[in-house]
Amino acid sequence: MEYKLITADHFERVIEHLRRNFFADEPLNRAAGLCQHGGGNAELEHHSLTTLQDQLSIMAVDGRKDSNNYGEIAGVILNGVLRPGDTEQALEKLQESSDANYKKIFELLYGHSLQVDLFERYNVEQIFDVRILSVDARYRGQGIAKELVRRAEQVARNSGFQLLKADATGIFSQKILCSQGFQPFSEQLYAKYTNDAGEIILPVEAPHIKLQLLTKQLNKDTQ
Repeated sequence: MEYKLITADHFERVIEHLRRNFFADEPLNRAAGLCQHGGGNAELEHHSLTTLQDQLSIMAVDGRKDSNNYGEIAGVILNGVLRPGDTEQALEKLQESSDANYKKIFELLYGHSLQVDLFERYNVEQIFDVRILSVDARYRGQGIAKELVRRAEQVARNSGFQLLKADATGIFSQKILCSQGFQPFSEQLYAKYTNDAGEIILPVEAPHIKLQLLTKQLNKDTQ
């Protein structure tokens, strides 16, 4: 398995991987009925492409080539730069979205993140934001997700970041991130995320029961 930074010439292939392996199966997307398996969603794809443009994302590629001389994408980790004010601006822009289900998901994610100022808490000016971790079902159980997280951390170190953050929506990503040294900072139980009528906004299926915001500090003296 080869691991490498995702460059612009691979963006469309990465989006296609996410359509097949992530968009429909991610716990919040599934709860909201955001898209069908193998299908796309304009808002999610825009969000993913914006993250890819930060050029901090990594893909795992099978060494076997297809007819176009490309290796099969086995997994990806999409990472972006988070700066002060970015989440507030994203939440404001979210109100312009015409996709009610997309809004449900990101109102939860952005709202939970805004409950604490990580920049002030950790005294940093930018955060390495782990946004999507996806492995093709055919390649799961081989340690690819853990290796993607490990390599993402190395990219963060090499780029001068002192803090990594992730909004982990499912139990599997939470376990993988914790195994790589991330620590739960805060969490939101899905069963207690309700509207004014007391109805659960996103009825996420078991075994996924909560959103976790996880962080990992990097020692500047350790490479």
